Amino acid sequence: MKTGYKVCDAMTRSPVSIDDNVTLEQCARMMEKNHVGALLVKDNGKLLGLLTEQDIVRKAIAKGMVPGRTKVKNIMVTRVKTIAPEKDIYDALTVMRNMNIRHLPVIDGTKMIGLLTLKDILKIQPQLFELMVEKFELREEENKPIFGEGEEGICESCGTKSKHLNEVKGTLLCSECILRK
Repeated sequence: MKTGYKVCDAMTRSPVSIDDNVTLEQCARMMEKNHVGALLVKDNGKLLGLLTEQDIVRKAIAKGMVPGRTKVKNIMVTRVKTIAPEKDIYDALTVMRNMNIRHLPVIDGTKMIGLLTLKDILKIQPQLFELMVEKFELREEENKPIFGEGEEGICESCGTKSKHLNEVKGTLLCSECILRK
């Protein structure tokens, strides 16, 4: 299923990057300041790796590493999956789903030109959300309405006929209205 949107249409053109000798504490501050969940690790414009919030928590903090003394190069992902700018965002989302990742550096030939995130894609193509649902791990899944399950009828919020209504707090809602809440 092609969307007509290319990776280069949705990507962040100036992603936040860092040097591999920076500490995790400095990275966390940079992530907070720039409101991002991932940093590209570069050296002289060359992509060396990627560091995410999850990397910091799971590979460092959970293992007792000291953020002020641990360097990015010790925990960053070095085998980074990338994507070309002319690819359709559906292709990018498929890669993200299959590899269980949320960030794809965009490489044009040998030059890194941006970063595509799951949020970037869903912002311009929210209907692609359902493609990602199967990879999400839900806690207390039995207590949550699941997209694609439910009954056919009229959404009590937008009035649209839907084949997949779910009850949320006593109201039957379509998947789009659930996403908006």
